Amino acid sequence: MGMEFDNNLPIYIQIMNYIKQEIVMGKLSPGDKIPSVRELAAELRINPNTVQRTFQELEREEIVETRRGLGRYVTSEEAKIMAIKKEMAGDLLERFIRGMQELGFKGEEIVDVIKEAVQEDSVLKNKNRNV
Repeated sequence: MGMEFDNNLPIYIQIMNYIKQEIVMGKLSPGDKIPSVRELAAELRINPNTVQRTFQELEREEIVETRRGLGRYVTSEEAKIMAIKKEMAGDLLERFIRGMQELGFKGEEIVDVIKEAVQEDSVLKNKNRNV
């Protein structure tokens, strides 16, 4: 897990976002064990206290759970994972819509652009399947 850290955002939040993304993308499945504080700190070359803070926040948000004596695991609650996915999608949409508005697009025009892009993507995927 190599990460490039952004100086404008606390490192623990960046690690939280990375772990959430890994869960949403299925790279970390419900019930999977996550690295220990020491392992992750060594891998990322950061202070273990930063990793500990990350894990505490992930536990507070009920994204990971600690099993005494066994370590930390990704939540098995599918509803929680879906909520993270929707939150991340909302963030992406918000940035996209703001960017489109800055380009001068109005609501319905943004919807049309999205529809066209989805249709083009669908056509491309079908072409690739038939090759």
